[in-house]
Amino acid sequence: MAGSIQSLERAAAILRLLAGGERRLGLSDVANALGLAKGTAHGILRTLQQEGFVEQDPDSGKYQLGAELLRLGQSYLDVHELRARALVWADDLARASGETVYLGVLHQRGVLIVHHVFRPDDTRQVLEVGSMQPLHSTALGKVLTAFDPVARAELVESEREAFTAHTVTDLDVIDAEAAAIRERGWAAAVEETWAGVASIGALIQDRRRNPVGAVALNGPVERVCTTGPDGRIGPVRPDLVVSVREAARAISRDLGAPRF
Repeated sequence: MAGSIQSLERAAAILRLLAGGERRLGLSDVANALGLAKGTAHGILRTLQQEGFVEQDPDSGKYQLGAELLRLGQSYLDVHELRARALVWADDLARASGETVYLGVLHQRGVLIVHHVFRPDDTRQVLEVGSMQPLHSTALGKVLTAFDPVARAELVESEREAFTAHTVTDLDVIDAEAAAIRERGWAAAVEETWAGVASIGALIQDRRRNPVGAVALNGPVERVCTTGPDGRIGPVRPDLVVSVREAARAISRDLGAPRF
């Protein structure tokens, strides 16, 4: 088994020291407390400062925790609150629809699955919490891209892979669909990432009406979509759209969002 990385251990020790001690500490304070040479401590502090994890007071020259660390911590709390608020509603959606339900958030040019409710049947299924889904070809990603400017910027920088013959990769077409999603309040992806699979997603907002995630159901196209008299697959089922939107509204209300 590979050993630990000493520089990372020291950086973590410095962050813990700044979090647990006085509000600000000087270079000598940090070096003496951790038994480090001043040059070593200064190099680590400088790197942490460049990344925004540590800030240096311009007058005293002392160090304190930086805003980036606070942002990461807040993101951790937000995701866990989102999961906690969504548990019951996601379970209800899976049970009512008979399909798989995902809860996703924007993360590194994709959608991170933070909660996964299995399809309520006896088939073998694999837990997908922690997996990533693309922004351009899933209902979760489309919703986030439509309502979150940060997600749209991440989409522009991402590789928009054509997973199937139905995948849309052209940015102008994606933007046009995003405008329609904002108007109607939900997104659909039919065989755009996985052949034979369709998904419906809706936005989750917080108390400030900021987009914080999305909820979606996934299932076989023959169950999620309508079927014409000739047997051809049509649009997604309106009743499932209603169910997904109601779940998203309920989770948003639990997060403090006003009615919408």
